[in-house]
Amino acid sequence: MNKQQLAIMHSGKGFIAALDQSGGSTPKALAAYGVRPEDYSSEEQMFDLVHQMRTRIIKNPAFTSDHILGAILFERTMESKIDGKYTADFLWENKGIVPFLKIDKGLAAEQNGVQLMKPMPALDSLLKQAVARNIFGTKMRSVIKEANEKGIRDVIDQQFEYAVRIASYGLVPIIEPEVDIHCPEKAAAEKYMLSEIVSHMKKIDSAVRVIFKVTIPDEPDFYALLMNDPRVVRVVALSGGYPRDTADEKLSGNHGLIASFSRALSEGLSVNQSETEFTTVLRKSIEAIYAASVT
Repeated sequence: MNKQQLAIMHSGKGFIAALDQSGGSTPKALAAYGVRPEDYSSEEQMFDLVHQMRTRIIKNPAFTSDHILGAILFERTMESKIDGKYTADFLWENKGIVPFLKIDKGLAAEQNGVQLMKPMPALDSLLKQAVARNIFGTKMRSVIKEANEKGIRDVIDQQFEYAVRIASYGLVPIIEPEVDIHCPEKAAAEKYMLSEIVSHMKKIDSAVRVIFKVTIPDEPDFYALLMNDPRVVRVVALSGGYPRDTADEKLSGNHGLIASFSRALSEGLSVNQSETEFTTVLRKSIEAIYAASVT
């Protein structure tokens, strides 16, 4: 574990940029960027185009460590290069931004009001590769759609089972049990989820370090208890489908909770923009998310 990167993630001012759209979400991300499905004819070409988009964002003068602490990458992005360097090395060496890797393989079918992660049979191989590519930590996402106690317990059980394995490689896992913003009993689901998390935190080794990525809670400062645990490096928030202005407003009411936005970060960016226009839109987005993250 890189101690300098750990210090940045623990106490730095800023947020995490989520640049980890994978196979299922890549077409949507490209469409929002102005690249239509008819503009590419294969998966390989699609991933090349999304890497071009991510490269444009990362290399932009607005994308700096003054506002951004870390960036989450997709596996293929980790294996791609920017200006001759692997993406994680470019982020850290050229930008001073801590690299993370999305490791989950998507969501299983809904059961008991939740979607667990699909199995990850090649996880150990991927974690070894992440270490070789100088990745600091990982991210894995589950979704909670109902305040179903069994389902929520299953989500947290699975997240922590993987988190312990990830930590054994010297990586810092981002545990992401997303509560759907449309969950009919969202506050109740969050309360039961937090109870399960606290219970699991009591069982893990004192040397393990974790980050939590959560939906912005209905109750302000709801996750303060987690933030005070010395094993918790940071608690970050996903935008959850909220428009950027709404997500920023909700986030600003939670002290210590910082953003880890994807759609909200890239909102308004277009392949057809000039570099000046692109920079203006990206800078406005970054500054607004930063301001909401430093409350």
